[in-house]
Amino acid sequence: MIGIGYWIILGVTMLISIIVSTRLKNKFAKYSKVPTAAGLTGKEVAEKMLRDNRIGDVKVESVQGHLTDHYNPANKTINLSPEVYNGRSVAAAAVAAHETGHAIQHATAYYWLGLRSKMVPAVSFSSKALSWLYIAMILVGYSAKIFPQMLLAIIILQGAITLFSLVTLPVEIDASRRALVWLNSKSNTGTQEHAMATDALKWAALTYVVAALASLAMLMYYIMIFMRRR
Repeated sequence: MIGIGYWIILGVTMLISIIVSTRLKNKFAKYSKVPTAAGLTGKEVAEKMLRDNRIGDVKVESVQGHLTDHYNPANKTINLSPEVYNGRSVAAAAVAAHETGHAIQHATAYYWLGLRSKMVPAVSFSSKALSWLYIAMILVGYSAKIFPQMLLAIIILQGAITLFSLVTLPVEIDASRRALVWLNSKSNTGTQEHAMATDALKWAALTYVVAALASLAMLMYYIMIFMRRR
């Protein structure tokens, strides 16, 4: 089951992922050195964007780590890494506004965010189950003739993960769109700074695109094997 095709897909997607991830980190480091015209910290950017959208039940908090920024719909918190929370740079403003974009999606019942949230338990189960299936195949030895149902189970589990990755794309792209529109309309970034924020969020979005394509490629690989061996 795990043949040369699997390793080619894994190798290529890992290489692309590393390139995009490295590029994103470099962009973040570069734009972290460029101050915004308004001089607001990431925390202040998030709070101001929330106020402008009349959202008063979301808290902005600091979390440990690098690029660990995220919005938690369960407790309505925008969690920013220290360099974003305290930073007054273009990168900090872009990331803070992006995460606030998710809070606005939640407040306005954005369809794709709601769908993604509902899928989290199933995707968590699928990821764990898939790992156990791989271990089982290694231990007992896999044969498509003996265990065709195992391959079918992998397709179903990988399908759930792939669907989640695809649903994530409009969620992330829309959050960045909301962030950039607000940053531009409120004059929190100048023309050049806005271009930098756009560039940074573009590379952040590409990480999700790569993940979705990698997951889709793996799913198609399993489906082709299953169809050949029926």
